[in-house]
Amino acid sequence: MRDQWSYRQQHQRVFVSTAARLHLGFLDISGALGRRFGSLGLSIDAFRTSLHMQIAPTVSASGPSAERAVGYARKMLGLLGIREGVEIGIDEAIPDHAGLGSGTQMALAVGHAIHLLFGLSTNTSQVAIQMQRGRRSGIGIGGFDHGGFMVDSGVSEQDGPPPLTVQMPFPEAWRVLLVMDRGGQGLHGQQEVEAFRRLPPFPADQAAHLCHLTLMQILPGIREQRLGPVAAGVAELQRSVGDHFAPAQGGRYTSPAVADLLNWAELQGYAGVGQSSWGPTGFILLPDQASAIQLKEQARQRVGEFSPLCFEIAAACNEGSHVAIESTRPVTKEAR
Repeated sequence: MRDQWSYRQQHQRVFVSTAARLHLGFLDISGALGRRFGSLGLSIDAFRTSLHMQIAPTVSASGPSAERAVGYARKMLGLLGIREGVEIGIDEAIPDHAGLGSGTQMALAVGHAIHLLFGLSTNTSQVAIQMQRGRRSGIGIGGFDHGGFMVDSGVSEQDGPPPLTVQMPFPEAWRVLLVMDRGGQGLHGQQEVEAFRRLPPFPADQAAHLCHLTLMQILPGIREQRLGPVAAGVAELQRSVGDHFAPAQGGRYTSPAVADLLNWAELQGYAGVGQSSWGPTGFILLPDQASAIQLKEQARQRVGEFSPLCFEIAAACNEGSHVAIESTRPVTKEAR
């Protein structure tokens, strides 16, 4: 099989590009009905992980987050029993540990590229299991495949990532103002594992309320393109989950600077505020581009030029990852 790979794939290059996501909160952290967590999420167009890969004698990577990509590549090649290496060029990468899903998207991009490069069939759930992603949330996996607004129904005792039970387009006109703390990071790795272990039980009546809020307010609001109920519902869910996680992250929000800006935005009448995953990235939901630009400028003026905060305007990404294969075989002229 190794000779077959060398013959068929040594002159191929695989391209994968996948979008960042916002994790908008959990539904049932304790799992009273046998499924734990459950998530809401949204793919956004502000940041992407884009890479290209080809067969090489060893494993190497260049570009942002290259070390992380090398680790994922070595893991996948080892699992598949492939002795060849790969050369990875990373054109852009989602910021690490900012609450935007960088680890899952890099793992899925590298894993998919390796399967395609060596002519092996796969699916995203399989890659996620191999890379040990999606153990609490299926939003990053759903974003890779589909994009848009998503709800997963949490993990059960069975193996595998949480099933994506809702996937729908997010209104094209709506915008998200990202509030990013350049000096901070969200919990990750073993710190994240320990934080989940130490959390107190999540009240069953509160989980029921969040599920009710999602089904009867947030989802129909998105379908009917009414931002008011969506923003109010997301903010209420965020307050509930953020306060539950406060002992682990030092408050409702990880970053005090982000917290101050989001509190100010609420006082200005912007309802849909929250934090993505463990942060520190915060967000504000807005009805259109003009509103996002106006609020971005107001926020910049408020925090001043020496603030650790920066701001990005994002729209929804209502499609999954882009994958392509091209030949790198030199073109030669036929003899005449």
